[in-house]
Amino acid sequence: MKKEEGEIVNSRRKFLQRSLAILPVTALSGTVIAKSVSAAEKNKEDEFVYQYVPIFFNHEEWRFIISATDRLIPQDDNGPGAVSEGVPVYIDKQMELPYGHGALWYMQPPFEQTIPELGYQTNLVPRDIYRRGIKATDQYCQQKYQKKFADLENAEREGVLHALEAGHIQLADISSKLFFGQLLENTKEGYLADPIHGGNRTQASWKMIGFPGARADFVQVMDNPNTHYPLGPVSISGKNGA
Repeated sequence: MKKEEGEIVNSRRKFLQRSLAILPVTALSGTVIAKSVSAAEKNKEDEFVYQYVPIFFNHEEWRFIISATDRLIPQDDNGPGAVSEGVPVYIDKQMELPYGHGALWYMQPPFEQTIPELGYQTNLVPRDIYRRGIKATDQYCQQKYQKKFADLENAEREGVLHALEAGHIQLADISSKLFFGQLLENTKEGYLADPIHGGNRTQASWKMIGFPGARADFVQVMDNPNTHYPLGPVSISGKNGA
């Protein structure tokens, strides 16, 4: 393996290891991998997502989610990306659960602009953030590129995502940073979550970082840190990812 390839693998592995421990909003530059596979290979790998019928997102929103998650964690020579691992499916399903409705949070006023340590402050639940954010971002792309986000070239999509993250785009009715943060957080969650939730369907991220999943016998090797774990990960459902 060439030194450059080793650096890419280590960079991606470190990103996944950090994300498994804690899932905050991080810089987009740490999440985008430069390489991507050919369109023909991608279509074959992503068939699972394209055959899925979303229960929350409409057609245009679904196109946006697929296109955006594809650039946040694209498929490359080192492993599957967000789309082939079913991350859009994970996000769609989450929107119909109590999480998507904000049912698990205190959602009463006042809503203040304050420090992150004081917790969630906006009056928008995740469903609202996606509905408003996708619509407003598509409107921005129409004005600047005369195309919707999903129809842009990869470099243009990444440019829009960088601008959203930095707050350089003024969206109607929503903060671009809030929208990007929601999208990135859910993308990472879906890529690292147990497959029963829709994402990480081949347990590729777990294999990449050496995470055993729900194996009950993992405790037997905890006394040997920094030693290769010989068995593949296991989902809560019992599916073996080896």
